[in-house]
Amino acid sequence: MLSRPLTDVPRWIILGLLIALLLQMTWRWHQGRDQASITPLQPPPPQGVLRVLSFGDPVAAAKGLTLWLQTQEVQQGQFLSYRQLDYMALTQWLGAILDLDPKAEYPLFAASYLYSSVRDDERLRQLLNFIVNQSVVDIATRWRWLAHAAILAKHRLHDLPRALRYAQIVANHATADMPHWVQQMHVFILEDMGELERMRLEIGGLLASGRLTDPNEIRFFEERLRQLSLN
Repeated sequence: MLSRPLTDVPRWIILGLLIALLLQMTWRWHQGRDQASITPLQPPPPQGVLRVLSFGDPVAAAKGLTLWLQTQEVQQGQFLSYRQLDYMALTQWLGAILDLDPKAEYPLFAASYLYSSVRDDERLRQLLNFIVNQSVVDIATRWRWLAHAAILAKHRLHDLPRALRYAQIVANHATADMPHWVQQMHVFILEDMGELERMRLEIGGLLASGRLTDPNEIRFFEERLRQLSLN
């Protein structure tokens, strides 16, 4: 029977297994808990420790930690509900992965679409704070997560002031590659809030900025501005 040499195994898988083993042994020693109990998610070690454990390959270590973090949702042969996870520790782990690999997509994707499905407003706020804090580090590449945070704040938390803050950050850092609807989110949130005077000023600013190039969009906002001026 043929067997693959160890050198054929991707390095990040080996690193992930080593890190998982070391962390699991450390936590079991500290907790001294019964093996049949659910092991709570603990905060990550300092970034310096993770980098030492990465053996000079932080990107591979980030992938290994991503796999390990996903295993925390399955314990004792059963899937844990997201409500059973410590979201403070969870966001710290997601942040640690991003620190190791700033280009990683999984941490912000998981926070925005997976863990945000929890039916708990406080946990959702923790996620939104994480998403926003990480997005503003590099809005040019992470703006989509910030825009999604605004949507979650509006439709899940029904917190329009929070949604407006997030949408305004995106608008203030608008670039040519951002979809127009992302740059204009704050305008429609102002309408939802009944802030019609502020909405009028924002639309006037959009029209004067020259960022609108689509004739249909220009006509739409000119007509909306006319309607607001009549009120």
